[in-house]
Amino acid sequence: MSFRIHPVNPTEAVEQTFFRIQQERMVDVPILNLALSVEAIDFQRWQGHWLGMVVTPWCMSLLLLPGSTENWIAASENKRRFVKFPAGDFAFLGSDEAELGEFQSCSLFSPMDKFATQFEATMTARASLIGLLTTPKPTPAPLKTGKDADTPALSRRRFFALR
Repeated sequence: MSFRIHPVNPTEAVEQTFFRIQQERMVDVPILNLALSVEAIDFQRWQGHWLGMVVTPWCMSLLLLPGSTENWIAASENKRRFVKFPAGDFAFLGSDEAELGEFQSCSLFSPMDKFATQFEATMTARASLIGLLTTPKPTPAPLKTGKDADTPALSRRRFFALR
């Protein structure tokens, strides 16, 4: 694998790479959603590296690219590693492409047949990235009042009684 640091936002390189992949490897693949095109979305610095989304006619993935040598944890090509985000741990696969060098991806959607427009796919990618970077709020326990104050909010017996 070739290691390359991306000192500036890699949006253009990501789009070039995935457009080339589409032209070379995905041309006749039947799962392509022809309503969609390659788009790199909202790349930003995250723990010294670059995190963003890529939407293609065949998948939507989180991408992680090295922004420095510090704290970069390599994953061999097609090997998985887990990355901790505020929303939880996500599995990323190691990859290598000529334009990007080493990078890691986490597929969120494939195939992309659920999306009718590029706008829908882009908005889903943005919402997914926001969700990934947001710490979930704990769900408050329901308040107990009246005769139920001394019993659990939802016991197994009460659950089945609701049906």
